[in-house]
Amino acid sequence: MSRSYFASRMEGLKPSAIRKFFDIVATMKDVISLGIGEPDFDTPQPIVQAGVRSLLEGQTHYTSNVGILELRQALSAHLERLYGVSYDPAEMVITVGGSEALYLAATAFVNPGDEVIIPTPCFVSYQAQVHMAGGVPVEVPCRMENNFEVDPRDVAAAITPRTKAILLGYPSNPTGAVARLETLLEIASLAEKHDLLVFSDEIYDRLVYGVNHVCFPSLPGMWKRTVLLGGFSKDYAMTGWRIGYAAAPANLIQGMLRIHQYTVMCASTTAQVAGIEAILHGEDYVQQMVAEYDRRRRLIVDGLNHIGLPTFEPRGAFYAFPQVSHTGLDDETFASRLLQEEQVAAIPGSGFGAGGAGHLRCSYATAYEKIEEALRRIERFVNRL
Repeated sequence: MSRSYFASRMEGLKPSAIRKFFDIVATMKDVISLGIGEPDFDTPQPIVQAGVRSLLEGQTHYTSNVGILELRQALSAHLERLYGVSYDPAEMVITVGGSEALYLAATAFVNPGDEVIIPTPCFVSYQAQVHMAGGVPVEVPCRMENNFEVDPRDVAAAITPRTKAILLGYPSNPTGAVARLETLLEIASLAEKHDLLVFSDEIYDRLVYGVNHVCFPSLPGMWKRTVLLGGFSKDYAMTGWRIGYAAAPANLIQGMLRIHQYTVMCASTTAQVAGIEAILHGEDYVQQMVAEYDRRRRLIVDGLNHIGLPTFEPRGAFYAFPQVSHTGLDDETFASRLLQEEQVAAIPGSGFGAGGAGHLRCSYATAYEKIEEALRRIERFVNRL
């Protein structure tokens, strides 16, 4: 059969580097996973109970396409309180996770041939979402010596007449980097100068350590040109609920809503009700999880540096990003051998874009004791090298 039935957009669409390693892990025993980007905490019980009550009370029907009004009102007040960013509930759409929010942004605004600038290393779906929309992802590598914060000069150099948007992800998956206000102001200036959109993925906004998160649309002049992407998965340990959101000026959100209407109709009613509980009454749980992540963060960063794998201090999310290139192995070989020889799973940094080559993503969203054992195994492996 010589004919290909795949659409041309499938060409160049690579499998996720994360999935590749987890397919291998699934066949092994006694593996300590530092690979998965998912809280090991269960969703807090009051949030679960709110979802269960909604089912028992018969809330099993469609919501409006944009999502339950009470949830959008709560989100609006939440963003205003935390970051001084003001959205009318009509300027929000509740999505099936943050991933759908990014899909809507890419599909609604990226024409075939449009370029989207993406600092890398970045979450694995960024380039893929732009590619599926027909756009051209333009990677701007970040560097360890800059704590993996994007250099605005590199962004400026990447802008061409075809550039449509800049896609930012801070706090960063996979590096844990947090962008400083000064840096984001320079990015904002470039967006204004060249009339660009900014897609700002802030899914890890509450998971920061000793620094403040800067919400991009709060910067001068940026509200009108920013699509804010967020969700509940990381902050409230609600990954399986698949609940996220996009917020943008009405003229932008309406375009995204039309795509949302014809793809998923609406996010899960149960998840939306649970989301209301999370926003209104989940703050204590967020703070408890952040405190524990911080404890693990200090353990893994100190441990990796002690082993001899240079690791900068991540100030957000729940990832460490050690350098392994000096061991004589590339990141893919290092990760594969570490998994086979010591049963520790970590993700090769090159799977997150060119800027990640020579590093590993190590998630500390796992138990403190497991991280301690993983560090012992990693040290054994490195010593053999």
